[in-house]
Amino acid sequence: MKKNLRTRTIIIIAVTVISLYAVLGPRRRPVLADFTWNGVKQNLRDNIRLGLDLKGGSHLVMQVQSREYLEKLTANVAVGLDNAAKAAGYNVTAVRPEASGNDYRVVLEAADASKIEEIRQQLPNKTNDLDPSIWSSSVNGNRIVWEMSATAKRALGDQAVEQSMRIIDSRINTVGVAEPTLQEHGAQGSHQILLQMPGIDDPERIKKLIAAESRLELMKVIGSANPSPITTYATEQEAIQSLGGQVPANRRVLPYSERDEPTAAAGGATPDDNQPSRYVIVETPAVVDGNDLRGADAVSTTGSESDYQIAFSLKPAGAEKFGQWTGANVGQYMAIVLNGKVQSAPYIKSQITDRGEISGRFTKTSAEDLALTLRSGALPATLKFIEERTVGPSLGADSIRAGVTASVAGLILVIIFMVFYYRGSGVNAVIALLLNMIITIASLVFFDATLTLPGIAGFILTIGMTVDTNVLIFERIREELETGKTVASAVEQGFARAFVTVIDTHVTTIVSALFLFIFGTGPIRGFAVTLVLGLLANLFSAVYVSRTIFIWLLNRKGRRAETLSI
Repeated sequence: MKKNLRTRTIIIIAVTVISLYAVLGPRRRPVLADFTWNGVKQNLRDNIRLGLDLKGGSHLVMQVQSREYLEKLTANVAVGLDNAAKAAGYNVTAVRPEASGNDYRVVLEAADASKIEEIRQQLPNKTNDLDPSIWSSSVNGNRIVWEMSATAKRALGDQAVEQSMRIIDSRINTVGVAEPTLQEHGAQGSHQILLQMPGIDDPERIKKLIAAESRLELMKVIGSANPSPITTYATEQEAIQSLGGQVPANRRVLPYSERDEPTAAAGGATPDDNQPSRYVIVETPAVVDGNDLRGADAVSTTGSESDYQIAFSLKPAGAEKFGQWTGANVGQYMAIVLNGKVQSAPYIKSQITDRGEISGRFTKTSAEDLALTLRSGALPATLKFIEERTVGPSLGADSIRAGVTASVAGLILVIIFMVFYYRGSGVNAVIALLLNMIITIASLVFFDATLTLPGIAGFILTIGMTVDTNVLIFERIREELETGKTVASAVEQGFARAFVTVIDTHVTTIVSALFLFIFGTGPIRGFAVTLVLGLLANLFSAVYVSRTIFIWLLNRKGRRAETLSI
């Protein structure tokens, strides 16, 4: 008996000490100041992650414009087919993307209808764009139509949401948004994303950073080569007319705005003279794009706060493509295109491999933000903000105060009732209850769970469940005593026979909480997490700890104790 009691006591003390340190101790190597009153308060603030409703901050709901993503994908397939058809020597009169309602297709028209079946069979082998799991083809006369399947549309829409979430997560974590909540939101297929940012009370910069485009493309400028000036056009229509009145699939007309300072050369290229806003024609697809980007950083060559540039580097595969292209196009103009606008158009003096610069009169903040968006990658589609809320820190403090007040008030009333009704055994229940609270909070810290206002509600419910467990056990002990059993036997049988009921109630409640966690969102999941952790802690405190206290009392009084304060 004494050996068993010693083992139980060591386990309880170890769990208590570890839990107290997890809640009140620092997460780093401790110093003496960490255990002062102010140090303990700071540790408590650092260890317990507060949700948006308790800390204050911003709540954003965004919708990924998946239609735009699918239209872009369809347009890229059309360009790829057009290039493949011309490379194979087929006489194709038109290749165009079409989007109508929720239907996406690519239409190819051939000059010779007798070749249409051959084209349909051969083109998929000459391009990587026609995934048979996405596109199905049909022939009508001299036309081939590739149409996106319904299954593919759903899968690609979900893919756009997942990719957007990864990029958003990368961007907000880089700028130091602490403990954000990022998850899918709304009904299946709504393509909505929920972002909660505790501690952020001015979300405008975050919104701009999240939604910022970061499409970097390095493209060949169509027109004259150095030393002749770059070929530009005063209007977009003038540029289109130079192409015969229609822009081919392998050409794009882009705005070109030189700034009022000299343009730094890309990889040693020399900039052309400054010019007012005009238009240039570029060749598509790009030589390399943002997918080939390895890194991007804001740099200042002059030390001025308003004269920053973005230095970028390419991955090995991109550097190889870029090196081959620049080596074969010395003297040609190259457009550095950012988000559909030509930022600069230097000519290529010599072969360039893996490095370049985007010049401009950027401020330090704008350059850092742009470099960040380039590093995180381009969003697959634009984001539409459909809901925005800001919770002030004072409102969060009021919520904490109300939650703590409710918890303390409930705890005091429970303690009074248990001590009054069960006397000495009530003290046993109070000790188990306090230990349950410590272990539950320590579990939240250990799992990096976020405490929300509903989480506090789950915490209060756990107090009730803990008391309910003690009541079940104590009433069973009373029944055993009334049958004339000894105190030791009544305690042993009371715990043994109440255990099945305790397990049953806890398992059913935990299963319900797991369903809330799986199918709920935000605060509902916070309630479920706190409730599950509290119930698991309760099995230890109300059963193991409470029984150990009874064993200690009986060991002190002797196995033949005749009375029990219950």
